[in-house]
Amino acid sequence: MKAGFQIYLNDARHASEKRKKMKIAIVGAGKLGLKVAEALLGGDHSVTIIDQDDELLQKLSSHLDVMTVNANAKEIKILKNLGIPTYDYLIAVTENDDTNIVIAAFAKRIGCSKVIARVREPEHMDQLGFIKETMGIDSIVNPDLAITVEIYKYLVEKYTLSNGIFSSGRVSLLEFTADKTPELLGLSMRDVGTVLDNMLIVAISRNGKVIIPHGDTVIQKEDGLYVIGERAPIMELSANVHEKGKYTDLQKVMIVGGGKTGYYLARKLAEFGVAVKIIEIDKNRCYYLSTHLEDVMILHGDATDMDLLEEENLDEMDAFVTATGYDEENLLLALMAKRHGIEDVIAKISRESYTELIESMGIDMALNPLDITASTILRFVQGSKRVISSVLIQGQAEIMEVVASDHMKLVDTPLCDLDLPDGMLVAAIHRGLQVIIPTGDTVIEEGDRVIIFTLLSELPDLEKLLRVSGKLSFFRRQR
Repeated sequence: MKAGFQIYLNDARHASEKRKKMKIAIVGAGKLGLKVAEALLGGDHSVTIIDQDDELLQKLSSHLDVMTVNANAKEIKILKNLGIPTYDYLIAVTENDDTNIVIAAFAKRIGCSKVIARVREPEHMDQLGFIKETMGIDSIVNPDLAITVEIYKYLVEKYTLSNGIFSSGRVSLLEFTADKTPELLGLSMRDVGTVLDNMLIVAISRNGKVIIPHGDTVIQKEDGLYVIGERAPIMELSANVHEKGKYTDLQKVMIVGGGKTGYYLARKLAEFGVAVKIIEIDKNRCYYLSTHLEDVMILHGDATDMDLLEEENLDEMDAFVTATGYDEENLLLALMAKRHGIEDVIAKISRESYTELIESMGIDMALNPLDITASTILRFVQGSKRVISSVLIQGQAEIMEVVASDHMKLVDTPLCDLDLPDGMLVAAIHRGLQVIIPTGDTVIEEGDRVIIFTLLSELPDLEKLLRVSGKLSFFRRQR
């Protein structure tokens, strides 16, 4: 075997199973590449990870059932030796945009069926269509832009779903704050049926965190509730809990961190007519922002300096967003802003280990760009054969509809015996013209359209649930 092209096989089953699985190559063994790989393995796909860090690859191969390739994927001979024309997908997620674009383009030209590239630089955002068409790239993902969209929806529309409602067939999901229905306050999940007949609370947004409630979960005044049921009663409930029109009183927003997320968010908010201030500690970055953003105030300084924040009228802000590259700093500043009484405080957080800390801090919204991007990639990879509709909820959870196959794990087994993780819930079932709000004894049948609510952190377990034994499990987005 040629030097520079080393392959570590973690399991001898690879050779015999390849023909049964969808083959997927991931270029870049960073956090995003690893997260996507773990989820795809849950779906029982054959995954190859390509990276130039030999030590990192050996660590990965010791705990993941993947094939690892120590090589530079920009070299065409490497892609050819790997047999890239036999692959269903190549996902390029290295830290360099141009590298990802080139690798994806090469793989497509050589014969890979579908290619995905992570592209983050703002300079590319206004020409994505041209890049995709010219380079033959099927999908481009941008973590910073994805998190920006979720923040923008929360701040500008106020409802995390476009008008508070997600509908599919005869089933609808409604989002509203608990105080709009006072008779729910203080009730546990076991008792909400006395108020919400034949409806199910599938999730609660509490202190910046989306949670899946259980029988002893008690509804609190500030909770955001996600209620699912048949369309007619949900629409009637919506008329009682939603005020007409969208939230448009957002006037002043302060963003800490002028990186890519801060840049995209500032531009989008400024276009909407919001007065935006960005505080950035790097002087060169401030110059870049000032020359690329219109109608945005750029401040060079350290946001941990309270004197600076007070001078810039922190207390007058309608919203405060922390988007630096440091989770600890984002959390500290978010906590400080919340104690100053700012209505909407949002933090960009990459470490899942901070989840419990976030919940106790009272932050309005905490987003993980890795989770959002991994979800986007997975929906594209699974998006061609079997029906799915998919909507992100506050950038932390996903509601989707799948068609149950007779070989899926979730079929022909009572829900109480599926051993679903705490962050996942079967919310409703379409069976012909019948809508079923499930209980623990409900059994999903082949052909059912199943609506599943899941936290993004549970994506690997979701893929296992949807795995089709002896077949491939495919999905497509509803248009």
